[in-house]
Amino acid sequence: MSSSPHIAIVGATGAVGREMLACLAERSFPLSRLTLLASARSAGQTLRFRDEEIEISELTPRAFKDIDIALFSAGGSISSEFAPIAANEGCIVIDNSSAFRMDPDVPLVVPEINPGDARHHPRNIIANPNCSTIITMMGLAPLHRAFGLEGIIASTYQAVSGSGAQGIVELESQMQSLATGNPVVTKIYPHQIAHNVIPHVDVFEESGYTKEEQKMLFEGRKILGIPDLKVTCTCVRVPVMRSHSISLTAIFASEPSLEAARAALSDQPGLKLVDDPSRGIYPVPLNTTGKDDCEIGRLRKDQVLPKSLALWIVGDQVRKGAALNAVQIAEIL
Repeated sequence: MSSSPHIAIVGATGAVGREMLACLAERSFPLSRLTLLASARSAGQTLRFRDEEIEISELTPRAFKDIDIALFSAGGSISSEFAPIAANEGCIVIDNSSAFRMDPDVPLVVPEINPGDARHHPRNIIANPNCSTIITMMGLAPLHRAFGLEGIIASTYQAVSGSGAQGIVELESQMQSLATGNPVVTKIYPHQIAHNVIPHVDVFEESGYTKEEQKMLFEGRKILGIPDLKVTCTCVRVPVMRSHSISLTAIFASEPSLEAARAALSDQPGLKLVDDPSRGIYPVPLNTTGKDDCEIGRLRKDQVLPKSLALWIVGDQVRKGAALNAVQIAEIL
C-alpha cells in the first residue's frame, strides 16, 4: 500500500463519520486523496477537510475503484452490503458496525492492545469493536498482562449520543419540556430518559441479557485472546450527552497488588490514571468528551471476590469508541 493512501469515509455525514474526518485532520494522516460517501440525499453537499470543501458522493457499488482504505460508519446493513464489494476491489475496509466482528477471518482490533491483528486480514475487512467494549478493554488489557484476567462483572453507563443524534434530541427536548411544564414525549427510548436511567440498551435475548451486554463477552474474548473469559454485564442508558462510563470488577488468576496495578495502568498508551478520590479526582464523562484518551480511577481491592479489583473507566464513545479507533487502525496499515 502507498504511504499516502486514498481514503474513503462511508457514512461521512453521520456523527462518527464527521469525527473520523476530524481525526484524520488532527492527526495529519498522510493521505493522497479523500473521498466522502453517503446516501443519495446527501450527495452534492460538502464537508470541510483541512483547507478545502470536499463534495460528498453517493455510495454505490462502483464507488470503491482506486480506494485503498475505506472507513465504514453507516450501520450494519450498509456494511453487510457494501464492505464485501469494497474488499473485492482490493480496498481494505475498517468497519465500525457489528456486521463482521465475530467473523473468524475478520480481526477485531484495538490498536493499543492487539495491533498485530490488523496486519492479517484475509477478507480485506477489519472490524472496530463495540464502543463500550473498546473503552473497557483499554483499562483491562494492561491488568490482564500483569495478573491474568479470568472474569469481569461490568455495569455500563452509556450516553444518549450512543443512540445517534436522535438520542441527544430526545434528552434535550424532554429536559425543555420538564422545565416548561409541557408533556414529555418519548420516541427513541422505552421510557423517559430525562431525570432517569434505563437498564435497556439494544434488544433482549432469551438469556435475559441484551445484545449490547453480550458484546462485552464475545468481543472481549476475541480482543484479549481469552476464549474462556467469563463476563456478566448490565448496560444502562443515562441522561449524559457524550462519553460512556463503566464500573468494573475484574477477577484475576494471580493476586493483584494496587501498586503493580497502578504501574501497569500508567504504562498503557491511550489511558490516563486519574485516581485521587480524597481530593474529588476521578474520571467523569465531561472530562473525556472530545478527548482521545480514556481515563481510569476509583481503583481498589474488591471486598467480595478474591484476586479482584474494582475500578471505574470513562471514555468518549464517539471518539476512542469509534472514529479514533478506526483511524488508528488505518495508521497501522
